[in-house]
Amino acid sequence: MINNKLIKIKKKLIKYKIDGYIIPKNDEFFSEYVKFDRLKIISNFDGSAGLAIILKNKNYLFVDGRYTIQAKKQSGTYFKIIEIHKFLPHQILKNLNLGYDPKLFTKLLLNYYFRDKIKLIPIKENLVAYKKNEKISSNNKFYSISNKIAGKNFKNKINLVSNLIKKNKADYLFVTAPENIAWLLNIRGNDTPFSPMPNCNLLMSKNKKINLIVNEIKTTNLVKQNKISKKNIINPKKFSEFIQSLSGKNIIIDRKTCSIFNEQIIEKKFKINNYTDPCYYLKSLKNPSEIKYMQKAHLEDGIALTKFIYWMKNLKNKKITEIKAQKKLEDFRKLNKNYLYPSFSTIAGTGSNGAIVHYRATKETNKEIKKNDIFLCDSGGQYKYGTTDVTRTICFAKPSDRIRNIFTKVLKGHIAVANCNINKFNTGSAIDIKARKYLKSSGLDYAHGTGHGVGFFSNVHEGPQSISKFNKVKLKEGMILSNEPGYYEEGKFGIRIENLVFVKKFRGKLSFENLTIAPIDKDLINFKLLNKNEKEYLVKYHLFVYSKLSKFLNKQEKKWLIRNI
Repeated sequence: MINNKLIKIKKKLIKYKIDGYIIPKNDEFFSEYVKFDRLKIISNFDGSAGLAIILKNKNYLFVDGRYTIQAKKQSGTYFKIIEIHKFLPHQILKNLNLGYDPKLFTKLLLNYYFRDKIKLIPIKENLVAYKKNEKISSNNKFYSISNKIAGKNFKNKINLVSNLIKKNKADYLFVTAPENIAWLLNIRGNDTPFSPMPNCNLLMSKNKKINLIVNEIKTTNLVKQNKISKKNIINPKKFSEFIQSLSGKNIIIDRKTCSIFNEQIIEKKFKINNYTDPCYYLKSLKNPSEIKYMQKAHLEDGIALTKFIYWMKNLKNKKITEIKAQKKLEDFRKLNKNYLYPSFSTIAGTGSNGAIVHYRATKETNKEIKKNDIFLCDSGGQYKYGTTDVTRTICFAKPSDRIRNIFTKVLKGHIAVANCNINKFNTGSAIDIKARKYLKSSGLDYAHGTGHGVGFFSNVHEGPQSISKFNKVKLKEGMILSNEPGYYEEGKFGIRIENLVFVKKFRGKLSFENLTIAPIDKDLINFKLLNKNEKEYLVKYHLFVYSKLSKFLNKQEKKWLIRNI
């Protein structure tokens, strides 16, 4: 099937007189998770990030370090797999004419990948086309979330953003990231897998006037609630005509999510004087209500996860596969009436599959979980008022000293992040060093960041903050991040420990506080490698877990959990 699709594209290269064609993972809204995944269709690769380049006689798939093993397994037959942090496309490909869909790329992305080394040719027809026949029902119309949950009235947010538009001496802000529109208007939708996103664009004037660029049918709930007037809904097909009808001179767009297609329409009318949407930063600073509801979501998630870990640790001689384990965890989450769906596709990898950083169990890869395996489970949920993401690695028999030592060094890095003095080390890049310190002392490391930003009932991966080698964003009160160092040995095992944390301010000082409430498997720890402070942290954390969860557990689960302190 894949080969046939590649042949069809290669025939179109001749039609358009180009040497190759570029296929990204994202859709026109630059979402991480998409309903129509062109990259998977053409390459079989289903990771959350990647770029394919189809040439007449060769095919390349560029992925980051999380996905190299996975990409080789899924796409290695027809594609040469390149780790993008080692080689960018412009460092490998020379003197070529490559076609691309201008709705799926930003200028920033194309410049990053290709610089001026490749001639890029926009093509109106997408060569991995599909029939768009989505029927809009009550299930995928936009809806509002309450001010109580959001913590701030959308009109107050509009006032705040309009002041920033004026400060930037602009007449308009063009918002292209659905998550930013969701935050600004206190709305959500059902347009993407795993995230409650309302796929649309928004134009806001310095005078606080809002226009949504979207199919009118999706907004009927918002119109009924007087959140937006019907006359301020612009059909995407009339976007160019709408832009030309506006007065004013200057506009703000976002370089990360404004497509070349839209930017070219806008620059015919306006001068672009800023390329950063201020909503990204404002949205990252969670207010007290958002933090409170995220804590509530994590309590409910912690109950499900802890019951699941107990169930897994007490299987004894029962045979269970990765897919069965994944389904069981989902069943525990579904017991909660506030649970909606996963915040990403669960990673449930045993033994060698755990070494694939973003593994997905399929019928072809599904393994039985063996007693001597270690099992890595990374999962999360979308609740009606919060987003969770947690990883636990567990064992079922006494692990080898080497496994315990590596797990303990990952744990030491995890604790170093949790206890970090944010007042002194206030950027993700500074904190990332601490997370890797103990692994690196043994010549070990991991090929992913230590932590990503997380949205409030939004995307599970959401910046601008992160804990990674190159992130210089200063951490501020209310920011939520993951804390997830790990280690992976190809063909053998994978280890990761992940909690979500938020930046708390107390008496003028910043510190991390855990959101995640679930035990860490003590059977994998070599306590001789932990110092006094690390041991104290672990005891306090497990007391916190027990105090929060015990009343929701049965007798056997309580006894097991208290033994873990």
